Amino acid sequence: MSVHATARIVATPAGLPVLESDGPLALRRTRAVGAYSRVTVVGAMTAPLGGDRLAIEADVRDGVRLTVDSAAATVALPGRGADEARYDVRLTVGPDAELRWLPEQLVSARGSLLRMRTTVELADSARLVLREEQVLGRHGEAPGTLATRLTVRRAGRALLDQELAYGPGAPGGWDGPAVLAGHRAVGQLLVVDPAFDDEPAEPRALGPTAALTPLAGPAALVTAVAPDALRLRRVLDQALAILADPGRVAVTATTVGASGA
Repeated sequence: MSVHATARIVATPAGLPVLESDGPLALRRTRAVGAYSRVTVVGAMTAPLGGDRLAIEADVRDGVRLTVDSAAATVALPGRGADEARYDVRLTVGPDAELRWLPEQLVSARGSLLRMRTTVELADSARLVLREEQVLGRHGEAPGTLATRLTVRRAGRALLDQELAYGPGAPGGWDGPAVLAGHRAVGQLLVVDPAFDDEPAEPRALGPTAALTPLAGPAALVTAVAPDALRLRRVLDQALAILADPGRVAVTATTVGASGA
């Protein structure tokens, strides 16, 4: 039987009035650093499986600083039938608020079929640090089919809208020399900060398989591929350190539970 579940977070200046777990998505208030509240997503059961419909919603109200991370990697597994699983992340960040969305890796296991959609709505003075990492297959196995889409709007206008697809159900060429070139870990880091209006990030290569690119807006996007999850995390941490100038976004490049899945 498939699972339908939506977990919800609401962060206000008074605290976390809504911390609603559901199904396999358990939310825990955890120890924060500095001015940030912190919520950790803990997997309460194996999910997502084929046919599951999972969602997380986070609403960060005016002036609040919130970090959301996860306790372990999420593993997409095949279900009993041929139905795809869906995992939706819906984030809203209000005026002068900041969200650091830093989950662990998503692992696409052989035979799985997952469609993941992340939608972000930002106020014009909001700040965002968002990391996504996908690992294609567990150690020594072929990947499942994975399609992801990231849509970010700032003050109602599109800032970023991109879709990626990997695995046997994806269009041809996804593993070719122009895309993954045999790598099995892929990720991106998006930093949005009004400070980039005055001092945009400079484009640069971060080693042979990663690049930092300023966007048409107060934002910078890092995209990277790597042989495994651990090396991918190291590249994204390096990028975060570059973008974490004290005059821009007050974050630190820490490795939280990186795994070599």
